[in-house]
Amino acid sequence: MSTRSTWDQYFMRIAQLVAERATCSRAKIGAVIVRDKNIIATGYNGSPAGHPHCTDVGCLVYVSRNPDGKEEENCFRTIHAEINAIAQAAKHGVEINDADIYVTASPCYHCLKTVINTGIKRIYYLKPYKIDLIRPLLEYSEVELIQINLDDAREDLVKET
Repeated sequence: MSTRSTWDQYFMRIAQLVAERATCSRAKIGAVIVRDKNIIATGYNGSPAGHPHCTDVGCLVYVSRNPDGKEEENCFRTIHAEINAIAQAAKHGVEINDADIYVTASPCYHCLKTVINTGIKRIYYLKPYKIDLIRPLLEYSEVELIQINLDDAREDLVKET
């Protein structure tokens, strides 16, 4: 009997591969939007098309303050992976309502707001990122946040349809 990755592991590994295209010096994040076990869009964090990348000219970091008073650093130059994947779907006229998204890190607050408004139903993530900041937003949405462990049981041990 062969050992196969589960669908969730498969799509998360593809998100890791997509992350290798990221041009952000601070984090390499990849996203894959999936419907009916088919990839419909991908995205990684980087600059808008045709603009200089952080890896080439550096980040444009700014400091902001969260409602709880904590300071946070962000980059003006970078578009996050989730938003790039959503933009790619929009550019090509691909509907993402009721789809799933696989992201190598849990979404930031702004990306989560965008994901909620697109109708994506489940966010699968590999690494947690500021989970406490996004929990209140999740409470009022129907979006599920699910962590994937790439070391979990393989498909030959778990029967899938």
